[in-house]
Amino acid sequence: MNTLTVPINERDHLRGSPDAPVVLVEYADFECPYCGAAYGVVKNLERELPDTLAVVFRQFPLVNVHPHAQLAAEAAEAAGAQGQFWRMHDVLFEHQDALAPADLIKYAAALHLDVKRFAGDLSGHAFLPKIEDDMEGGLQSGVQGTPTFFINGVLHRGGHDEASLLAAIMRVAAAAS
Repeated sequence: MNTLTVPINERDHLRGSPDAPVVLVEYADFECPYCGAAYGVVKNLERELPDTLAVVFRQFPLVNVHPHAQLAAEAAEAAGAQGQFWRMHDVLFEHQDALAPADLIKYAAALHLDVKRFAGDLSGHAFLPKIEDDMEGGLQSGVQGTPTFFINGVLHRGGHDEASLLAAIMRVAAAAS
């Protein structure tokens, strides 16, 4: 059984209550079509289970397959430095077909970020070490592709469809109560 080797910490992006009985950690790539499909699934689960589920997102850009994935990950982290990680996360998944540098700058402006700071963070790769740390932790935990989910620290071996994730989350929630 694979488990999360890097515990959830202050560097993570968490949406929901940190005291939720179930924490879903997702390793994902903003350009991955499977992650794009899972994005909608996770959003639905968050809406359906607001008191049960918290979500942590960790970067795992598959740069050999997705040429814009790393810069998109850096854009999300740069937005996070300005308090807008989750809004940028959503925009990137909702516009997976438009992740070129000019697109990222346009999204930053639409989110009312300090665009000069954002652009500087991207050009200077300010958040590349954080992304590399996420990836290293993922590899240590057995992540082999995206999306990969851990539910309360245990690798979810089912699919990333809503029925599979919901059933696993409910099993863990029942066991935690």
